[in-house]
Amino acid sequence: MDQNELITMTRKEARRYETIKDLLAKKIDGTEAAKSLGLSVRQIKRLKIKVKLSGAKGTIHGNRGKKSNRRINEKTIKKARKYLNEIYHDFNPLLAQEHLRDDNDINLSKETIRRLMISEKLWQPRKKSDAKKHFWRERKDNYGEMQQFDGSYHNWFEGRNESEVGLEQCLLLAVDDATGRPTKAKFEYNEGVIPVFRFWKSYLEANGAPLAIYLDKFSTYKVNHKNAVDNKELMTQFQRAMDQLGVEVIHANSPQAKGRVEKMNGTFQRRLVKEMRLAKINTLAEANIFLEKIFIPKFNKQFAVVPKKPADLHRRLDKKRINGLTQIFSVQSERKINNDYTVRFKNNYYQLNEIQPTTVCKKDKVIMEEHLDGGIKIALRNNYLNYFRLPERPKKEIEIKLIALTSRKPSNWKPPFNHPWRQQFLYKKQPILSATNK
Repeated sequence: MDQNELITMTRKEARRYETIKDLLAKKIDGTEAAKSLGLSVRQIKRLKIKVKLSGAKGTIHGNRGKKSNRRINEKTIKKARKYLNEIYHDFNPLLAQEHLRDDNDINLSKETIRRLMISEKLWQPRKKSDAKKHFWRERKDNYGEMQQFDGSYHNWFEGRNESEVGLEQCLLLAVDDATGRPTKAKFEYNEGVIPVFRFWKSYLEANGAPLAIYLDKFSTYKVNHKNAVDNKELMTQFQRAMDQLGVEVIHANSPQAKGRVEKMNGTFQRRLVKEMRLAKINTLAEANIFLEKIFIPKFNKQFAVVPKKPADLHRRLDKKRINGLTQIFSVQSERKINNDYTVRFKNNYYQLNEIQPTTVCKKDKVIMEEHLDGGIKIALRNNYLNYFRLPERPKKEIEIKLIALTSRKPSNWKPPFNHPWRQQFLYKKQPILSATNK
């Protein structure tokens, strides 16, 4: 060995060399050297032979400076860098790794992709945070026991086709608490009562009714007026519908309380936006088909967990209950019948027909149902009344002589003078009223 040759050694290798030198100088024996270095006596004997032959180099690994047999082909690395810069520049390492593997036949590990993205300045390594750890609430035991639900406003289409879908759209998302599965997702323009009703109507038709729904205190789901604290009967259309279905509604006091659906929204914002970009999806209709047919099945296959217990606690609905969802998921408002048997609703007037399935009196309170298809029904005592919409406001509310509208058309027939019904009034003795002085 050249005496002037510079050898680079780690601290571990330098310590081994010093220990083996002491062994060669017979300052310690093989057993003591083994204890000192934490090696077996057989390993110490091999190191002793190497140091005798090669000096300090004997403690250095033989593959030092050599190319690894597992080294990735440079062409593959170059190809991966190209795709990362041109297509997947804003993906996270895991998503980029999946698409390089599935779309481009480049099979690299997530860590390799992460290092490549860091070297290309496409990914910023995360610093360890000193923030307090958040302890997750234990999952429910069964699928269908509780659904976490939320609406997420985001620029899902990245400004593509803004004239049709707007800059921000709302993703309505339900996540099963036991499995972490997105059970249903749908794009809507907002989180109002009609879009939410459409979402849950299709959910119940497909899956049945869950035992509970866990959501926030948005005005669609909860009456937030101060009077509602004392008046428990005040409820939203959503609460009324779920009460009729027997589904418990639980309101979270913070976003962290329903953390699974909140975290899922963040995951969708990172993943789904890129997936729709690659699939060239620009409309809500296309996006909803993509969600149902491709994205969610693939996502659940990769990330869903197995629940503690195998039972599905969704309550399946029979055909009669499914048909009744149309009424339950309608916006219902109370109105009063006017003296001319009209009902005013949203600046429109509806005239009740003369023949009805049930007796209708003036001042009766009816329920106006706005159905999801845009139709309007007038309900009274579990019957839908017959009506037609007036083209304009009645000139004047008049007192119609009809006492009530019934299932029969009123008749002009009058009983004759000698009819038994009249006789009881003619021959019945009338009481004599007299005034007495006190």
